[in-house]
Amino acid sequence: MKITHHPSDASLMSCSAGSMPEAFAAVMASHIAMCPCCRGTLSTMEHIGTALFDQLPPTPVSRPAPVAALRAMDADVPSQGPAQEAGVLGDVPDPLVKVLGTSLDDVPWKRVGPGVWSHNITLSDPSRGDLRLIKIAPGQVVPDHGHHGNEMTLVLRGAYSDASGVYRAGDVADLDEHIEHQPIADPVEGCICLIAVEGRLKFKSRVARLVQPFTGF
Repeated sequence: MKITHHPSDASLMSCSAGSMPEAFAAVMASHIAMCPCCRGTLSTMEHIGTALFDQLPPTPVSRPAPVAALRAMDADVPSQGPAQEAGVLGDVPDPLVKVLGTSLDDVPWKRVGPGVWSHNITLSDPSRGDLRLIKIAPGQVVPDHGHHGNEMTLVLRGAYSDASGVYRAGDVADLDEHIEHQPIADPVEGCICLIAVEGRLKFKSRVARLVQPFTGF
């Protein structure tokens, strides 16, 4: 597997610090399980953070444990740290197996538009973003859209392309509210992605906006 698109350094730092919202942490953990490069980068960030922390004077701990530690203790939420075991079961990274509980072939998909299916993944705190699987039919064009917040997409199977390049299995698109794009699924394989989003999408097409309340996007 050759991975060419990675999360931003800011996202990796947020993951290392344990401050990433649950939906985005799940995408990051899944990518890290597939990407030796980002595992190494995250490990380096953690070591630097530990070294800086060790230089601070001792301070009594009187507040709850850091978010990363609390999430690591929650069996339903993937750990954000680089110490997690890397692995992929079929097309599903180990961290995603814990919350999905099935293979991609057995997902109970819901059709949300022509050539597009979705499956929502339940989070412990849905107020900070949505996590879902998206399946796009071969050659299907997703309507041109922007974002009201951040969006992070991990390709699990197949591929898609947009103006920024081609995204294949393991690749991540780490987008903010300033980015607009029009993904097109691979003409042969189609595409299955894991997506974390903040807020609704901003579709340019009037038709897409009209049906948006029925799609959950």
